[in-house]
Amino acid sequence: MLYYARTTGGFYDDEVHQSIPADAVKITQDQRAALLIGEAAGRKISSDTKGFPVLVNREPPSDEILIAQARQWRDTEIDSLNWLRERHRDELDAGRTTTLTAAQFGELIDYIQQLRDWPASGGFPKTDARPAAPAWIAEQTR
Repeated sequence: MLYYARTTGGFYDDEVHQSIPADAVKITQDQRAALLIGEAAGRKISSDTKGFPVLVNREPPSDEILIAQARQWRDTEIDSLNWLRERHRDELDAGRTTTLTAAQFGELIDYIQQLRDWPASGGFPKTDARPAAPAWIAEQTR
């Protein structure tokens, strides 16, 4: 027999678990499967007033979490461009022909600055307000 316990938020099988919480309610294998499918699809398993498991929508992340995630993305994006900026500068210092054109390097520097300035913009931390990378950056290889 399968059970769900509100206090632990867990499923129990009396053939596997020797101890089952006192608040556990019986559920079917099909109910458990449907709950797990819903959880995998982004919903949250909670319980109703009688302790039976139900699927609910997850609460959206807090502003603090969204800001932290946006800053992490921004920092990772800047870090991922350092090699490209450094390669161009090294090529100039060595007197070699540069891989990037002067215009591309200017676009790169502008993009990095836009990333740095993004947190002060009105659209931060929305993902659709992220600065757009110049298309040619994706074509560069290390």
